[in-house]
Amino acid sequence: MAEAARLGDAARGTTAPNPNVGCLIVSDDGDVVGEGATAAGGRPHAEAIALEQTGDRATGATLYTTLEPCNHRSVRGPTCTDLILASGVRTVVAAIQDPDTRTAGAGLERLRAAGIELRIGPGEQQARSSMAGWLTRQALGRPRITLKLALSIDGKIALPSGESKWITGEDARAHVHLERAHCDMILVGRGTLAADRPRLDVRLPGLEERSPRRALLSRGEPVEGWEMLRSPHDVFRLHDVNDLLVEGGSATATAFLAEDLVDRILLYRAPILIGEGRQSVGYIGLDAIGDAHGRWEARDGRQLGIDRLEVYERIRSTAA
Repeated sequence: MAEAARLGDAARGTTAPNPNVGCLIVSDDGDVVGEGATAAGGRPHAEAIALEQTGDRATGATLYTTLEPCNHRSVRGPTCTDLILASGVRTVVAAIQDPDTRTAGAGLERLRAAGIELRIGPGEQQARSSMAGWLTRQALGRPRITLKLALSIDGKIALPSGESKWITGEDARAHVHLERAHCDMILVGRGTLAADRPRLDVRLPGLEERSPRRALLSRGEPVEGWEMLRSPHDVFRLHDVNDLLVEGGSATATAFLAEDLVDRILLYRAPILIGEGRQSVGYIGLDAIGDAHGRWEARDGRQLGIDRLEVYERIRSTAA
């Protein structure tokens, strides 16, 4: 299941509005005979890709999938449940039951009724991590929103003049490009667009085609080549976006944090002191230190060359 989750995670940012599922099929003698991840655009599904590779070796095999096989009809092809029933697979291991009401356990019930052995739950946390964007959209009706901040030791994002290139080093910037490759859309504010004219593309060898769609948070005139969000709450109309990366300046970061729409923070801290400069975030509606506690949880930390990455996730009662 860990390998299935890895396969699915590699497809993150390419499958929306569908989930980035990973699938692995192991024959009854222990050989991996099929593997797949949801294809770009959402079809074919991971199970269909993996089953196509198995030939006649699916009979008696065990199929590992990060999400319950789909059971809702589509003009784009047969359901994964139908394909599994016709394949001869003996056991299906699914990390998560599908929260989509069109399937929501119905696929598993059909498999069970046909005599296929089922195991539900192994690898659940890895699967949830790999499909966090899609699961957030199912639970909250909007994409998972990641805020990226590049800071000095003293929490500044730029000099008083606005100069900010480059606070972090090459390794941290490469990591940002990898994060971009795993997102469906990247957003900045009007001020960042005017000051930097950012390309917001992916400039990693072999991943150039993974550049996400570009969005602008602004109430001004539309800009060619950019999708417009008039307010942070416009994220609720992004039904074809699983993961949104916010890379704007202080005003944009503040706007999303003040509306409690940030699910994850990537904080790249450089070993420099700026002193007087531009703050990373403004007033977000907290008037007491006690109100700030219990809202964020540190999930990861690592060194990226000279810089330090800290990853925080929002603690919510409604979990994706």
